[in-house]
Amino acid sequence: MNFLSHYYFERYAAYSEQVLGSLLPDLLKNVDKSYSFPLNKHEASFPYGIKSESITEGWKRHIEVDKLFHSSDFFYHHTHQLRKDIAENISDLPVRASFLAHISLELLLDHKLIANNLLSVARLYEHLENIDRNNLTKYLKSLEVVDIDRFYNFYDKFVSSRYIFDYAKVENLPHALFNICKRVWDFSPSAHHFEVLAHQLDNYQREQLRDYSEIFTYISQQLDK
Repeated sequence: MNFLSHYYFERYAAYSEQVLGSLLPDLLKNVDKSYSFPLNKHEASFPYGIKSESITEGWKRHIEVDKLFHSSDFFYHHTHQLRKDIAENISDLPVRASFLAHISLELLLDHKLIANNLLSVARLYEHLENIDRNNLTKYLKSLEVVDIDRFYNFYDKFVSSRYIFDYAKVENLPHALFNICKRVWDFSPSAHHFEVLAHQLDNYQREQLRDYSEIFTYISQQLDK
């Protein structure tokens, strides 16, 4: 799931650090794709205290949410349908249709949360602004290989850009999607690619994604067990 959808499951968190923790694995991957940390191997070295424990709790839930999402019938069904819808439009690009379908579904879910006023994007950014940076620095240092300055350079830009607000409009999604794809493949989409993908995604979210709330309900129920 993408950032906003992960926040959905932490929207009632008592500590901003738990919200941060739920995004931290993806934030780290955005800083450096090699930043992948098995939590069980590092947990013993994390700083003590409620804020550090809250980061870890959010991180654990991130892992569980992604596991539940990617193994769900909902995920398989919608990525399969989206792949069929978008494949022809990108047939002249090196982008793998299944990959684009995967990330398109995630961004469409973020869009649905905003469009249906199910949570506050502004509140998410407030949490990220209000974290204890000294505590976070100690936490990141315990991972040993994270470039702290590089992380904060990305993090501050991520927070200040407020780009998740752009997901309120489906026509903004292709730009984000193709930028993600460019991390994997070297290509330059045309205006036609953007226009067609925007149209396809808008049609899909209106006609085929009416069941979007079911995946949030399903995951919430599983987390509560």
